[in-house]
Amino acid sequence: MTLRRLGSTDLKIAPLVLGGNVFGWTADRAASFAVLDAFVAGGGTMIDTADVYSAWVDGHQGGESESMIGEWLKASGKRDDVLIATKVGMLPGEGGEKLAPARIAAAAEASLKRLGTDRI
Repeated sequence: MTLRRLGSTDLKIAPLVLGGNVFGWTADRAASFAVLDAFVAGGGTMIDTADVYSAWVDGHQGGESESMIGEWLKASGKRDDVLIATKVGMLPGEGGEKLAPARIAAAAEASLKRLGTDRI
């Protein structure tokens, strides 16, 4: 894939970003790892996720996608090969306080921990 500059940064990314919303719930560990491996082998450079992915599934609390991506990053050793984007979200019915600055900072720290990385 041809890489493009990301905005006004020096970062280079492929024009296709992989959405990770299914990792850790509809895609189990083996399937998630296979998709992530194939994406990077095909030239992919950026993965998108969110802290609320799968929170709507009974027995889940959210963050399962981030955790699965974090497991893959550790197992594959490819952290320096991909950029990770994540989002802070709130579920329907949750109040706007979920998006208060302190909540966003805490959610970002929790995302870093689940992803097993120091940067997003």
